[in-house]
Amino acid sequence: MVSVLVKGAGVAGLTVAYELRIRGAEVTIVEPYPDGKAAASWYAGGMLAPWCERESAEQTVVELGLRSADWWEATLPGSVTRKGTLVIASSRDAKDLDRFGSRTSGFVHIGDEAISLLEPDLAGAFQKGLFFESEAHLSPRAALFELKTKLVAFSTRFETSLDNVEASRFDWIVDCTGIAAADTELRGVRGEMLILRTKDIQLARPVRLLHPRFPLYVVPRPDHMFMVGATMIESDADGPITARSIMELLNAAYGVHPAFGEAEVIETGAGVRPAYPDNLPRVVKSGNIISINGLYRHGFLLAPTMAKKAADMIVKERSMHHETHRERRSA
Repeated sequence: MVSVLVKGAGVAGLTVAYELRIRGAEVTIVEPYPDGKAAASWYAGGMLAPWCERESAEQTVVELGLRSADWWEATLPGSVTRKGTLVIASSRDAKDLDRFGSRTSGFVHIGDEAISLLEPDLAGAFQKGLFFESEAHLSPRAALFELKTKLVAFSTRFETSLDNVEASRFDWIVDCTGIAAADTELRGVRGEMLILRTKDIQLARPVRLLHPRFPLYVVPRPDHMFMVGATMIESDADGPITARSIMELLNAAYGVHPAFGEAEVIETGAGVRPAYPDNLPRVVKSGNIISINGLYRHGFLLAPTMAKKAADMIVKERSMHHETHRERRSA
């Protein structure tokens, strides 16, 4: 049985650990912060929205993310909500809606009546929108917890420090440490978010509000919670969210629905996401070390595909090794 040490227990680390376990590998995960709050994954939106992401990403992101929702649902049944994504804009920002549509696909144009049917609480507020019917979303924190629980049930070993393991005894090491990795090409992209709670509005799906300066997404969570996010700041500073960002997020949320003006602010947070110059993820092999990094703002969308790629590398390498060994013995 091949033994693998996975460094990092964010979405990349947990997904690759799962892919390795179902292939029969013995896996140990080093997780310095067991509560998960230090990982960028903790502050993710959880939108499985490959077509929407095409607006600011390469076509590769769409292709890599197309089967993401299926992977999450197969791995964690019941975790995925498949109700699409609604993209809206105020009348004065209608050109932004046209621009968004020109850069994406997989949507239909809808008017105020259709918007009202999809999201009754937005009735009369927006005249035009784009509906990406095939997109989905999940609750990132719940998904991380459930995936970790499943790995524990699969006899995956968790350690809180590299000092507790002997790295040299492992056949492979998979580095999923994100921005902390020793990779000079990586840069940090800071994302900030709020979690609001209000019983005065219900949303069935993620809603994206387009704005020329401050686009926003609102993702529904259980118990009348909403994750509100938008910021993409070129910075690796991991401090608390700024006052300016809080004000802008709240103002934009109010633009989606005035009820957000009376919502409780349950949590604020910021995470630093690792990105390469082209904003595309990489799986890189060097000896017996494989790195999964650069998931940028697409962690939950792209992690399953990158995890499969890394796990397949290990399995293929092992198969080639066994085949070579058999040939030498037969010779």
